[in-house]
Amino acid sequence: MFAAAVFLILPLCLAMAAFSDLLTMTIPNRISLILVASFLLLAPFSGLGLEMIGMHLAAAAIVFGACFALFAFNVMGGGDAKLLTATALWFGLNQSLAFLMTDVAMIGGLITLLILLVRAQSDTILAIGLPVPNSILLAKKIPYGIAIAIGGFMAFPSSPLFLVALESLK
Repeated sequence: MFAAAVFLILPLCLAMAAFSDLLTMTIPNRISLILVASFLLLAPFSGLGLEMIGMHLAAAAIVFGACFALFAFNVMGGGDAKLLTATALWFGLNQSLAFLMTDVAMIGGLITLLILLVRAQSDTILAIGLPVPNSILLAKKIPYGIAIAIGGFMAFPSSPLFLVALESLK
C-alpha cells in the first residue's frame, strides 16, 4: 500500500498540475495541499528517520523562500511557487533536489522558447484553425507548471521516497 501511494500520488498530482496550467494557466491549491499532506502521512511509514524528514522540510522551506522572492518580483506565479515547494518536499535536501531544479530550469527554458515561438505565429495558427489552447496563444504568462511536472517526472526515480518504496517491493 505504501509503495502504491508513493508511485501514484506525486506523478498524478504533477500531471494534473501540468494539464491544468496548460489549459487554464492556473494550478489548483488542492494539488499542492495533496502533495504536502500525503508526504506528511507517508514519511513516517517510509522508514526515513526524523532527521531525514527534517531535511525534506528544510528543502521545502528553502525552495519556498526562493519561490516567494521570485513571486514577489512577479517572475513566478503563485501556483508554480506552491507546486515547486510541495514537490521539493518529496525530494528532500539531497542530490535529487538539485536534479529536480536543474531539470525544471532546462525544461522551463525550452518550454518558454517553444511557447514564444508559437505565440509569434499565433495569427497563422488561429487562421488555419490548429487546435492550440487559447491560454498558450493569448496569455502573457508561461505555464511553468508543465516544466515543474516534467522535471519532477525526470527526477522522481532518484527521490528518497521512490527508492524506499522500490526497496519495499523486493
